[in-house]
Amino acid sequence: MRNAAAARTGARVAPLFGLPAAGVVALLLYLPFLWTTYVSFTEYDGLASPVWNGLTNYKAMFSDPDLIGSLVNTLLWVAGMITLPVVLGLLVAVLTYGHKWGTWLRLPFLLPYAISGVAVGVIWGFVLQPDGALGQALGFFGLPGEHTGWLQSGPGNTLMMIVATTWQAAGVNALLFVVGLQSIPTEPLEAARLDGAEGFSLFRHHLWPQLRAITTVVIGLSLVGSLKTFDVVWVMTQGGPGTSSETLALSMYKETFVLNDYGQGAAIALFLSLVTFAASILYLRYQLGDAREQG
Repeated sequence: MRNAAAARTGARVAPLFGLPAAGVVALLLYLPFLWTTYVSFTEYDGLASPVWNGLTNYKAMFSDPDLIGSLVNTLLWVAGMITLPVVLGLLVAVLTYGHKWGTWLRLPFLLPYAISGVAVGVIWGFVLQPDGALGQALGFFGLPGEHTGWLQSGPGNTLMMIVATTWQAAGVNALLFVVGLQSIPTEPLEAARLDGAEGFSLFRHHLWPQLRAITTVVIGLSLVGSLKTFDVVWVMTQGGPGTSSETLALSMYKETFVLNDYGQGAAIALFLSLVTFAASILYLRYQLGDAREQG
């Protein structure tokens, strides 16, 4: 009886130990989100008291050509980052998996992931600037494009920055795909090889279906990361020339901390958060539904 009473008391008291953690989460996550939501419906410069203006900030967001351009650039980032680094990472993983020197062959692709986005921006800014490393290399080999302004106009500048980020992201994607390959049982693959499957046929019919789970993870991470793109763009172009390479994250920063329009910046932040959340949920639901149908 005494043990039962102690167990009931412990069951009642146990949730109390989670209150400090819940308080920290509420303080650092939920309260700032609620405050940002409120500010997005106000006119606020960070000094005076917020003045309620309803949906004005949201109407301005969807009628401002610069912010619409930021949305288009963000969609370009999404399309680029769920294709280029994912495909390149998969290619590197499949071609090096099982190779005697596979680890060393993957190392050059993985090393860029160890540096920050700011460092990537600095390196590729040097490569892509007029008369930079790329232009000098083209001139040395007598190829056209020596004096091309790779970052001087959109959407070409956005595409070049996607290439720069692909250089950084492909390695970790390859590593994740290698983990997926290592989890595949060898017996079915050996049986498939005995049946004559090899090369692309082996990959398409036997390897790729087994990589669906890890592919969901890789694409999901790439999707979320692309929607939040900021550091590489800020370092390489600061959203310019003009606003030709701005993303929603960069527009949010400029509206808030450069133009001191906290209400507009909060509206962009809330919109971007909702888009990221919705895209993640829809993608996962689609993948789970597709997996159930195949199961």
